[in-house]
Amino acid sequence: MTSEKKQVIFPKDASSDESVLQGVYGKYSITKDDEIEVQRYRISVLICGISFCAGILHWLVIGPVFAWLWLIPIAISLGLALKWIHIYLRPLHKALQILWTIGCLGLGVLATKVGGQNLLSSLASDPIWTLAIGPLFAALTGIGFKEFFCFRRLEAIGLTVLVPLALLGHLMGILKPWFVMTLLGCSALLLLVLAIRKFGMTAAADVGDKSVFDYLDRQNTAEAL
Repeated sequence: MTSEKKQVIFPKDASSDESVLQGVYGKYSITKDDEIEVQRYRISVLICGISFCAGILHWLVIGPVFAWLWLIPIAISLGLALKWIHIYLRPLHKALQILWTIGCLGLGVLATKVGGQNLLSSLASDPIWTLAIGPLFAALTGIGFKEFFCFRRLEAIGLTVLVPLALLGHLMGILKPWFVMTLLGCSALLLLVLAIRKFGMTAAADVGDKSVFDYLDRQNTAEAL
C-alpha cells in the first residue's frame, strides 16, 4: 500500500529528471515511468467513475435496455487501473486482478445466457445473478479500500461500504430496488469525486515508498532460496 506520510525529497541529480526520496529502507527514485504509470492509473479510475455514473443515469432516465453497455468501459478501465495501481502486498494485488478476471468472465456468461439487452433486467429481477458480476465489483471495492487505507479519502467509502452493501443487500433480498439504486448512485458519484481529487496529488503519493517494495522483494527472494 502507499501512504500520504511526509517524504524527504533530495535535490534532483543534474543528469537525471528523477526525484530522490528517503524511504523506510533507504533512498529511492520516482522515475518518469513511475509518473506515467500513476497518470494512467488516475485516468483509468476517472474513466471508471464517469462510466459508472453514466450507467446509473442511463438506467434511471432511459431504462436498463442499453445501460449494460456502460459495464464494458467500467470493466476495461478497472482492469487497467489494477494493472497500474501500486500496492505493497503483491498477493493482494494479484487477488484483485483475479477477482476482476472472474467478474469479467461472469459478465460474459450472463450476457450470453440472457442477452445483452436483458442483462441488467435479469440482475434486477433475479438477485442470484449478482454472484456472476460480484467479483468485478469486489475488485472495484479493493481500489476503494486501498485509497481509504492509504490516503484516508472519505469519498472512498462509496466503494468500500456502499457498493458491497448494495450488492449483498440485493443478493439477499433485504433491500428495496430503489434503495439499491440509491446506494449505487451515491457510490458512482463518490468514485467520480475520488478520481478527480487524485489529480491534485503528487505522483510520489501514489507510487508510495519504493524501498518497501524492494525490501519485500528481497525477503521473498531470500525465502525462495
